[in-house]
Amino acid sequence: MTRTGFDAALENLNEDLLRMGSIVEKQIHQCIEALVNKDEELALQIIKNDDLVDNLQREIEGKCIKLIAREQPLAIDLRIIFTVSKIVTDLERMADHAANIAKAVKRLKAEVYIKELIDIPKMSSIIEKMLKMALDSFIDRNIVSAAEICKLDDEVDALYKTVFSDLFSIMSKDSSTINQGTQFMMIASKLERIGDHITNICEWNIYLVTGNHMDLNE
Repeated sequence: MTRTGFDAALENLNEDLLRMGSIVEKQIHQCIEALVNKDEELALQIIKNDDLVDNLQREIEGKCIKLIAREQPLAIDLRIIFTVSKIVTDLERMADHAANIAKAVKRLKAEVYIKELIDIPKMSSIIEKMLKMALDSFIDRNIVSAAEICKLDDEVDALYKTVFSDLFSIMSKDSSTINQGTQFMMIASKLERIGDHITNICEWNIYLVTGNHMDLNE
């Protein structure tokens, strides 16, 4: 493969990653939309689309392996390929969390919610913004935005603590709310974990540009 062909293959990897990221972002948005609206049909679609994300991960990782095996990539090329393979792993896990939230929607569909859903949708909205910023920073090779994304993750963590505290208070006063309360705690936990995966992507973006690995989840 010529250098031009190799560069085209790398660009194709970028496009595949962005396509996967777009699907995952939609999954995150829709799983909370389904939760708020008790939309079981949408929840089932999210669960089904998790296979699409899994297939994309395998496809992209396969392309990464072939590029390394067939070519002799330069050090920066290897970093790009390695970073892409790591980012798609985080994206796949984020989609898994969204699918798990969708499964909770099915369990909660017939119940009257014990608490108005305010903070959980706020968490999701911030996370969607974080993911878009993280993917943009990958394409632009912009490591400055990593710090901004970490500040947003702090907001997600703070909201998670608020949700947990509010639900714990409700459940401690009324044992009949425990089942539903634990479901909402799980949902908030999944969103918090998605935020952590996005900071992982930021770490890989920094590694791509600098060659150094930083821990942004401290």
